[in-house]
Amino acid sequence: MTSTLEQTGWVGWIIFAAIMMAIGGVLNAIYGLIAIVNDTWAFWGDRGALLLDVSQWGWIHLILGIAVFAAGVGIMSGNVLARTVGVIVAAISLIVNFLALPAYPIWSAIIIAVDALVIWALIVHGDEMRV
Repeated sequence: MTSTLEQTGWVGWIIFAAIMMAIGGVLNAIYGLIAIVNDTWAFWGDRGALLLDVSQWGWIHLILGIAVFAAGVGIMSGNVLARTVGVIVAAISLIVNFLALPAYPIWSAIIIAVDALVIWALIVHGDEMRV
């Protein structure tokens, strides 16, 4: 007994998720490289200046960005393994950006929202890419 899935308009959301993952991966890798090169970062908030060493976060973002990019490219082929890796990497990216929220609130909030949309699209409608 074979099951055939019919492609619907939701395939566009999967392609959107894959492209957003690829773009987000590149941007996270660039963000990581900047943090690695400029390891002393100054932040000004309500309570004065705070100096942080963010080179460790830079390495995390660089590695995560490369993984997110690779998963985004793999999802375009409809590969189930790439989709699974995509969900895991997007979840890790969401957590890492949540932890970076105090340092970069706007950037982290945008990436958290995109990661949530990517996870939703891959889980709910990811099977339609295999057709």
